Amino acid sequence: MKHHSDMRGGFPVAGFDTLSGAERVLVRAMRHWSDGPEGQDHIARLLLEVMVEARAKTCQRALNDVMGLIGRHGRRKLIRHQPHCSCVGADEAVFAHFIMLAATGEREDAMLVGSLIVEGPLLLPLTEAARQAGLYLHRSTLSGMVPSTDMAGVTVH
Repeated sequence: MKHHSDMRGGFPVAGFDTLSGAERVLVRAMRHWSDGPEGQDHIARLLLEVMVEARAKTCQRALNDVMGLIGRHGRRKLIRHQPHCSCVGADEAVFAHFIMLAATGEREDAMLVGSLIVEGPLLLPLTEAARQAGLYLHRSTLSGMVPSTDMAGVTVH
């Protein structure tokens, strides 16, 4: 089976319901980020649903840094699915995974995944911004504000 090269990055690799709570928030934020001021407002509301206002603002600034670096210096444009799509594309999955690696202290792995997104000189600032954004989401998951996915007993393949 051959796929058109335009599909690269957008190929579905997971279902939205298989992501952790923080990863779902990150994918939703990625889907809305490029929609200008309306998308930015949507991200702000999304973050306010899962954390207090001060943390939401700090998290959004860090996400803006991540997305700005990717937008200006990315190896290629990241492909995103429609906001309410139930599948997760490859770029969306890599984006969420990268941020959660950075947030949970897996710096070397985060930088390895980040090297798929931007060139080497930008890995440190991208990983630091991802760490900041991801930490707020990870803390919200731990505090129960972001529901996590319970994968116990689920057959993956």
